[in-house]
Amino acid sequence: MTELIFCSNNEHKLQEIRKMLPFGYILQSLSEAGIQSNIDETGTTFLENAFLKANAVSLLTKKNCFADDSGLCVAALNNAPGVYSARYAGNEVTDADNRRKLLSDLSGIQQRNAYFIAVICLIWKGKAFYFEGRIDGMITHIEQGNSGFGYDPVFIPDGYKITFAEMSPDEKNKISHRQIAVSKMIAFLRNSKV
Repeated sequence: MTELIFCSNNEHKLQEIRKMLPFGYILQSLSEAGIQSNIDETGTTFLENAFLKANAVSLLTKKNCFADDSGLCVAALNNAPGVYSARYAGNEVTDADNRRKLLSDLSGIQQRNAYFIAVICLIWKGKAFYFEGRIDGMITHIEQGNSGFGYDPVFIPDGYKITFAEMSPDEKNKISHRQIAVSKMIAFLRNSKV
């Protein structure tokens, strides 16, 4: 069995990633690993934030771990909200607050191309490795669907007519940005086993 610490206490992300990992992997959250505080995301890129979190946990635990930083980038908003996706409407806000601000900022704009991106930093045997996943799509004019979290109710991936929030968790997990990044990490881990 391969043990990994996922550098987050975000239950939505933990549930998604636990479903993505194949048999043979044991995933611990920060709290399950005995780390009670969250690590500040002070970087200006997804890669920097993923590294900050993974490196901090690696130094604390001396164990293999990984962190992801992910967000939504909207072309018409110069790729905002980007790394500030979780706090787009301010600090201590809800997902619904962020979605409302996004839809308000896009009011009257017809070009609504966007993409979700996830960057994983894996600290494996003391070294950092990076994996990226991206899915392109567009932002809706109104929220659609009740599943998922974050910006899922306003994002329709290319090739689909429904939002992430209108998909089942399994449907979303097959195509999501996080799935793409996690799949790359799993492929690396399979080739790295001694």
